[in-house]
Amino acid sequence: MIIYGVALLSICTLAGISIGQILGHLMGLPANVGGVGIAMILLILISSYLNKKGYIDAKTEQGVEFWSAIYIPVVVAMAATQNVYGALSGGPMAILAGVMAVVVAFALVPVIDRMGSSGDKTSDNASKSTSNL
Repeated sequence: MIIYGVALLSICTLAGISIGQILGHLMGLPANVGGVGIAMILLILISSYLNKKGYIDAKTEQGVEFWSAIYIPVVVAMAATQNVYGALSGGPMAILAGVMAVVVAFALVPVIDRMGSSGDKTSDNASKSTSNL
């Protein structure tokens, strides 16, 4: 059901925001540190795991995909409300954190690509071996 996808998204959002608040508290910052990003990562990991185990049906997947599509504009709107000038005037840490996040994201693109294509190669090899029989 679609409502299960919405429930999964809300659970991931609450967990991500809570973890972000805890990280902010541990860093001594009165802010949420990466809560939305953590929520998105949790949503991807949990929905992928449940999909592999066969616990998510097509309707639930539609709910997750719908909210994933809505999520990106929400993240952009949240980022637009941040005080970028205040962060940059505070020192080089904001620039360093931004550059490191971009570098790590670009470095993970081939890894994620290999993870997604490893299942395709297995099915291709299986179909080739059955066609040779």
